[in-house]
Amino acid sequence: MDTQSCILTRRSVRRFTAEPVSHQEIETIISLAAYAPSWKNTQISRYLAIEDDQTKADIIEKFCLPGSNNPAIIHSCPVLIAQTFVKNRCGYERDGSFTTDREDGWQYYDCGIAAQTLCLAAHDLGLSTVIMGVFDRAGLQDYLDIPPDQELMALIALGHPADQPAAPRRKDLETLLTYR
Repeated sequence: MDTQSCILTRRSVRRFTAEPVSHQEIETIISLAAYAPSWKNTQISRYLAIEDDQTKADIIEKFCLPGSNNPAIIHSCPVLIAQTFVKNRCGYERDGSFTTDREDGWQYYDCGIAAQTLCLAAHDLGLSTVIMGVFDRAGLQDYLDIPPDQELMALIALGHPADQPAAPRRKDLETLLTYR
C-alpha cells in the first residue's frame, strides 16, 4: 500500500473479529514502529503484547474508567498493546539539563509518533487499531509490573476489524494551514 493510501484509509476501529493476530504480525508491526523518529534517536517506546483473556478481563474490571468505551474495545480485541516509554531520556542533554522549555514533555511527542507508526504498520498488514488513554494509568502500570525506569503511555487495541468505519470529516486546508 502506498503511503498516501495508508494515511487516507486508516481508521480507529473499536470492534474486532475473533480472528487471532499472529506473533509474526505483531513482531513485524513492532519492528516497523521502531523506525519512528525520536529525540536524538533515543527510541524510548517499549511494547507489551497482552493476549491473555484473564489479563484483559482484569484490565476491564479494575482499570477502565467509567464512561469510556474501553471495556468493549478491550473485550473484542485479540491483542492489547501496552505502550510504555523509558523515562528521563527525551528532552535532555548529556549533562542532564533540559534542552527546551518543554523539559521532559518531549517523550509524549515521541510516543505519539511511535504509536501512529505502529497503527499505520498494522493497517498496511490489513489489521486495525485504536489508541486508548482513558484508564487508571498508575494502577495499571503496577498491575502490569512495568519496570521502574518506564512509564505506561497508552493502550492500543489490535486486531482484524469487525467493520470499516467511514472517514470522519476533516477540517479544511484554510483552517489548518497559514503562510507568512
